[in-house]
Amino acid sequence: MRRLVRAVTAAALLVAGSITAFVVAGPAQADTQICEQYGSTTIGGRYTVMNNRWGTTAQQCINVTDNGFAITSQQGVGNTSGAPVSYPAVYLGCHYTNCSPGTNLPIQVSSISSANSSISYNYVSGATYDAAYDIWLDPSPRKDGVNAMEIMIWFNRQGSIQPIGSVVGTTTIGGRSWQVWQGSNGSNNVISYVAPSAISSWNFSVLDFINDVKNRGAITSAWYLTSIQAGFEPWIGGTGLAVTSFSASVNGGGSTTPPPVTTPPPTTPPPGGTSACKVTYAADSWSSGYVANVTVANTGSSAINGWTLGFTLPAGQAITNSWNATLSGSSGAVTARNVAFNGSIPAGGSTSFGFQGTSSGTFTTPATFTLNGAACTRA
Repeated sequence: MRRLVRAVTAAALLVAGSITAFVVAGPAQADTQICEQYGSTTIGGRYTVMNNRWGTTAQQCINVTDNGFAITSQQGVGNTSGAPVSYPAVYLGCHYTNCSPGTNLPIQVSSISSANSSISYNYVSGATYDAAYDIWLDPSPRKDGVNAMEIMIWFNRQGSIQPIGSVVGTTTIGGRSWQVWQGSNGSNNVISYVAPSAISSWNFSVLDFINDVKNRGAITSAWYLTSIQAGFEPWIGGTGLAVTSFSASVNGGGSTTPPPVTTPPPTTPPPGGTSACKVTYAADSWSSGYVANVTVANTGSSAINGWTLGFTLPAGQAITNSWNATLSGSSGAVTARNVAFNGSIPAGGSTSFGFQGTSSGTFTTPATFTLNGAACTRA
């Protein structure tokens, strides 16, 4: 399965017509029909239901109930080796500036104490589709555009379709086994969890999947959860597919950022010009961008109090946002300075920061790093 078209085309359409991209009705009553391309309405005073016919000009209609929605007409036909034709869904959070009523999203992952959801699907035969639960995250608390990370939970799939990327292994989450796929659609990274057989209903922790992605190094606790969505990606057919019930809640009260402290002056590098440090630079890139996570390890025998890491970005790369460090320069020579809560690195310890950027040409990583003016080794 490919979703480059959805990410790029939908973004272009929404930028070009940001005022009229969504046809928004009032609070939903039972049996509200939506056929507009990006039409949406709300249910339960809490969730938004969207038609989201982004990949075809053919008609698609959904019937919105008090508890979910059903596809009543789907005339588009997608290439099964390419992208689906739409993603009708119900969601909590924000999607291209359209936020569900009273949502507390975006919320930083480190601040989440629990995130639970319940979903029930109705499936049909003779169509090509996946039943997908989407979890969107980004390094910034954005409410518009394409987020940097998409987590997909495939509850069911029918036909010769597959997730983005390739299989990277299996895992167990929520007491269920999942095949894990990882890749990029050109605009955002995607990690997909595919059920070995169809799941019609489930109560589960969204946070379990977020934590698994975090443990894979694809995001950090400083990222933001922007929306959670449940719906279908049809390629061919799909009339009768339905989300018969949906609920979701995201609660704060998780760990919080430590209070600001005075940043100590940088440690003087040892004689000889080589600092007792090691840098691990882990990047996940696609055709037009990348996300980098940088870990600075103190391999010396004394604490580093206050740090500045210097490096040079290869030609064609530019930084658009960052977290857990203050960056000077967005291309070429860059310096990353500690923020208030991570200025001290104990002997044998480490700290991490990250950034997102754009790139062109062949992607490469910085060749050298200096910590407080002295060279570091590369992991």
